[in-house]
Amino acid sequence: MKDVVDLHTHTIASGHAYNTMNEMIQAAEKKKLEFYAITEHAPTMEGSPARIYFQNFRILPRKKDGMTVLHGVELNILDQDGQLDLDDELMAKLDVVIASIHPPCYEGGDKEGNTRAYLHVMKNPYVNIIGHPDDARIPVDYRELVYSAKEHRVLLEVNNSSLLPTSYRENAREAYYEMLALCKEYEVPIVINSDAHAENLVGRHREAQQLLQDVDFPEHLVANARTELLKEYLNFYLYEKDNHLLYK
Repeated sequence: MKDVVDLHTHTIASGHAYNTMNEMIQAAEKKKLEFYAITEHAPTMEGSPARIYFQNFRILPRKKDGMTVLHGVELNILDQDGQLDLDDELMAKLDVVIASIHPPCYEGGDKEGNTRAYLHVMKNPYVNIIGHPDDARIPVDYRELVYSAKEHRVLLEVNNSSLLPTSYRENAREAYYEMLALCKEYEVPIVINSDAHAENLVGRHREAQQLLQDVDFPEHLVANARTELLKEYLNFYLYEKDNHLLYK
């Protein structure tokens, strides 16, 4: 399967990653990616940059030797009402917005409450991707999640980091079996991301690709393989003018 996309990575700005922005971009170039995104953790996560960091992305180029470099955020879902830790005004100016539940930042709940949190978040027009909805410690109703992703045109992530032996998330593989079966049923696209916190993991999707093969997941629903599909889900129209991207 063609795979030229990685939209979920972190640099030293996130506080618990280990390479600079330029080092991560160089790693993406070596992987011959067409679309590469840096999505630092939002301010609620300990050690992450302040709001002003995300306001200044406009100064950065969006092209690097033919590769489109996107700048965004991995938001923290804060509670079961789906509160997020950046405002809509700022989100609207970012290339790609991921929303994820991280236990250190989330007022936990039961399956019903966690599902409600995701459903509220997906109603936000600037949220493009739900990050790693795969941790058994945060149970979710996957049928509701997938159906809402289809309704609100949000990509569901298959997070390669969650599938690594070093992952702290629990039973991710089993969670993805259930989610992907429903994505096939409802014709809901997904995106594979590395969630790389170091340059050696940029573009590493081997475990996720194997998982898709194991469940015979249709390629036409994988945004990594269909960049035209991908562009429908992000916060910009890919129209260049003076090396800038124009936003929706």
